[in-house]
Amino acid sequence: MRLPTWIAQHLAALRAVLVFTVLLGLVYPLALVAVGQLPGLNHKADGSLITVGGDTVGSALIGQSFTDADGNPVARYFQSRPSAAGDGYDPTSTSASNLGPESVVDTIATDPEESSESLLTQVCGRSKSVGELNDVDGRRPFCTDDGVGAVLAVFRADGLTGPVTRVVSVNQAAPATPFVTEYEGVAVEPAQPGEDYVAAGGVVTPIRGDAPAEPAVPADAVTASGSGLDPQISPAYAELQVDRVARERGADPAAVRKLVKEHTDGRGLGFMGAPGVNVLELNIALDKQFAAR
Repeated sequence: MRLPTWIAQHLAALRAVLVFTVLLGLVYPLALVAVGQLPGLNHKADGSLITVGGDTVGSALIGQSFTDADGNPVARYFQSRPSAAGDGYDPTSTSASNLGPESVVDTIATDPEESSESLLTQVCGRSKSVGELNDVDGRRPFCTDDGVGAVLAVFRADGLTGPVTRVVSVNQAAPATPFVTEYEGVAVEPAQPGEDYVAAGGVVTPIRGDAPAEPAVPADAVTASGSGLDPQISPAYAELQVDRVARERGADPAAVRKLVKEHTDGRGLGFMGAPGVNVLELNIALDKQFAAR
């Protein structure tokens, strides 16, 4: 007996669903798992895990922090770039800060828990800290000496034009001393918590300052990667840390520099991306060759 057309069509669709479920839901995934376990591929398929003395210490694909219990950098190790993934390098919370170049004004709330730093202030603070850690000039354009964004809210008599009537250093809360004493003849005030000077009509005015045009601290030392998991730093940031690490370990800087070169990866396929230094692998090699004093 011939089945009605609509039943035959539904049976054909059901058979197709079953066949493709088996092929794409079972056979294909299992085949990929099997291929991933072939010699030469299994290490990468399992997460490129790194073991030391039988213990897994991390992955070559995911960065990690080298800090003490209080979050301070451990001086004998090379430091990674900042991370915005959770509390730092959290694979379950991979993300960027989503702050862009126009993020220059901090939120200074009456409740410290509701306050937040602009991208500019984060960069300024990190640059200052990296400079102090490595004994280099950590100053950057548009940053104050105390490591916040050098930004003023300038109020004028006619809104955007006319004489200046009031000036506030928006990223320095009272009782801090503003990074400049006056602007166009008007005394600069520190910011008051809870005040929105931009909404009140202040014109955001970044002040460049006298920092060098080419900062000593590289960009990847003060900005997080898009994923927040980047395991590498630039050769320039690694070079910045060589003398400090060598001093802490009582090693010859030239020998430490040689290790850095050995753990520097080239561009992908010879032309994509930029060279990078895998921080975890480098620090493991340091511990093997130069035990900390």
